[in-house]
Amino acid sequence: MANSLAEKAKAAFVDDSFKLSVDLFSQAIDLSPNDANLFVDRAQAHLKLNNFTEAVADASKTIEIDPSMAKAYLRKGTACIKLGEYLTAKQALEIGASLAQNDSRFTKLLKECDQHLAEKTNDLSECLSPDFPPIATPVSVASKLPDTNAGTLEEAKKGCGTSQQISTITSVKPKYSHKYYQKPEEVVVTIYAKGIPANNVVVDFGEQILSVRIDVHGEDAYYFQPRLFGKIIPEKCRYEVLSTNVEIRLVKAEGINWPSLEYSKEIAVTQKVNVPSVGSQRPAYPSSMPRKKDWDKLEAQVKKEEKEEKLDGDAAVNKMFRDIYQNADEDMRRAMSKSFVESNGTVLSTDWKDVGSKKMEGSAPDGMEMKKWEY
Repeated sequence: MANSLAEKAKAAFVDDSFKLSVDLFSQAIDLSPNDANLFVDRAQAHLKLNNFTEAVADASKTIEIDPSMAKAYLRKGTACIKLGEYLTAKQALEIGASLAQNDSRFTKLLKECDQHLAEKTNDLSECLSPDFPPIATPVSVASKLPDTNAGTLEEAKKGCGTSQQISTITSVKPKYSHKYYQKPEEVVVTIYAKGIPANNVVVDFGEQILSVRIDVHGEDAYYFQPRLFGKIIPEKCRYEVLSTNVEIRLVKAEGINWPSLEYSKEIAVTQKVNVPSVGSQRPAYPSSMPRKKDWDKLEAQVKKEEKEEKLDGDAAVNKMFRDIYQNADEDMRRAMSKSFVESNGTVLSTDWKDVGSKKMEGSAPDGMEMKKWEY
């Protein structure tokens, strides 16, 4: 099944359907996770899609499975050049060139790396040595490669306090364990390598790549080069070789929490937000929304104010009559209305038995006389 998917992926690649090719290779890898050819072919598809970091990851996985596959180093070198990781690319290409000595692509890409590195060296002025040390090679391909000796770049770095890019190959034989923890601003990686001289440890920092090489005389070189979960600030990163371990401090470029040290598509990026502590009660903010009024409460308040209000003269008399009418029953109200209207406002009676059986005649106050208005 995996072989069938791989053939379909290759056909899609030939048809320039690179995304489909990546998807098919991924399905094949799920079925055959230790097939180096699937990873190296998917790396090529990623290159076509400009997914350079994914291409580096696939090429590194290929090298981990089969360190003798030359095209894995070619894929890795090409992707690292695109990412600006020129020394990382150079180291991978040098191994690939030693495995495929007649492949002119390695020679061309190595020249390109040298040009970029020369430009960087000029920018760094006289602080760094222009010569880069040859890399140690995996044991499985050592018989095919010439012997190399480590240079003195580490001593130059100590003299000027600048970290340079160095070895790039993922550990073929992980003989040292490592752990990490993080703070809001940095990630601290600890490699448990006891009693290693500082000159035998070379650490370099890329934008999203950590490269570690521990080269002890008479032993296979140890390589640790993960693609980091997040980006870092290389010029601010540092490391220290202690008696029991190598402590590496990676300064984060973004304020995010790393769920893992190494990058993975399956793990989502979680933004770390510092929320100030507040009390249990939510603060009140000004609002243009109309507030809800309690009309019953407002009415009761008005009635209370009217009841307690002290009036004089006619206002007091009118208030008294209003209170009488408001508290009267139906017969009393009818008597008050009828007597007041029929007497032209001169009589006000509450006795309906008296008022209801006759017409109420008006009577003028002393010194005044009644007159009827004609319409």
